[in-house]
Formats: sequence, C-alpha cells, structure tokens
Amino acid sequence: MVNEGSPDDGDLIGDDGKIVVPDHVADAIQTLIRWAGDDPAREGLIDTPRRVARAWREYCAGYAEDPSHHLSRVFEEVGGYDEIVLLRDIPFQSHCEHHMAPIIGRAHIAYLPQDHVVGISKLARVLHAYARRLQVQERLTAEVADCIWNGLKPQGVAVVIEASHACMTARGVRTPGVSMVTSRMMGVFRDDERSRKEVLSLMGMQGRA
Repeated sequence: MVNEGSPDDGDLIGDDGKIVVPDHVADAIQTLIRWAGDDPAREGLIDTPRRVARAWREYCAGYAEDPSHHLSRVFEEVGGYDEIVLLRDIPFQSHCEHHMAPIIGRAHIAYLPQDHVVGISKLARVLHAYARRLQVQERLTAEVADCIWNGLKPQGVAVVIEASHACMTARGVRTPGVSMVTSRMMGVFRDDERSRKEVLSLMGMQGRA
C-alpha cells in the first residue's frame, strides 16, 4: 500500500515510511553502477539504487522550497538597533551542477537593517534552500544576497561563501585543500568603502574578498 504525503511535492510514501522510488529512477542508477564496472545485482548493491535516489531527493530538497518565505515574518521592535546583523560560519552542503559532486563550505551573511529585522535562523534557512539544489558557487552567493535584499529591503547586504569542490579535489586536477571564495555586496556594503571594510572585518574576511 502506498500513501500520499511527503515533504516533497509528488512523492509517495510506502508503509515503511520511506519515499517510494519509481522503477525508472532505480534503473537509471543501476545502469550507472554497471557502467562504472560493478554488478548492481550483487548483495552489497541490491538496495543501493533506491538508497541513492532517496539521498538525492534529500540533497535537492531546496527545489520544493520558496527561500523568500523564510523572510516573510519580520520584527520592528528592535530597541533602536541600527547596526550590522551578521550570521557567521554557517555550514552548508550543495552539489555542483557540472559533475553533481559535493560542494562543502561555510557562509557569512550580513545585512544592515532599514527598520526591521528577521529571526537569525532565517538567514541560514535561505542559504540551505538554495544550497539544496544543483549549483555553482557564484550563483548560490548571488541568489542568497538577492533574496535577502528583496525580502528585507535593508540598507545593505553582504554574503561571502567559502567552499571546497569535490569536482576539483577528488577528480580532474585533484587538488585537495583548495577552497573557493565568492562574495556579493549590495547597498551600502557595495557603495561605501568603510561599511564594506567593517562587514568584511566582522566576517574575518578583511583583505580576502
């Protein structure tokens, strides 16, 4: 018996509480295993196609989210606070759209409020909603910054992301220990050098972004 109802639109949930994986999805993963040189029928791999499919449903859960929804509830009673709000060292995981290899890193997200603030956990939720999609780091950085800019209408937004890409560290050039840094500055953090230096200093990124 299969029941409707899942965190992801269109998914079916079996009696075991797990997402039901369509046969054509499992078959595609079996084909990849076979092409890689192994036997998908051997004991250790029999259940792998459906495990992989469910894992990818989780990795890409961001497609079912509207990131801007996380910024819909704001607070205006801030006691006159009008300085930088910064959430630093937010861990995240994504996958690159070119090789579907892991991108693992951390993000620093800051904004300068206009007349209201948002719960700090919402900044991380915006990041994760975009990260849980097939991505390139440059676009991820821009999407997070643009969402906060449009959703909160602050005086400024600053997003800096540092990440390691398995498509470079585990294959291709195979250069472990390398990280990529991207940034997007908007409003006062882009137009005013002193504000930009201040937010980068608070992030611990002065001179690096």
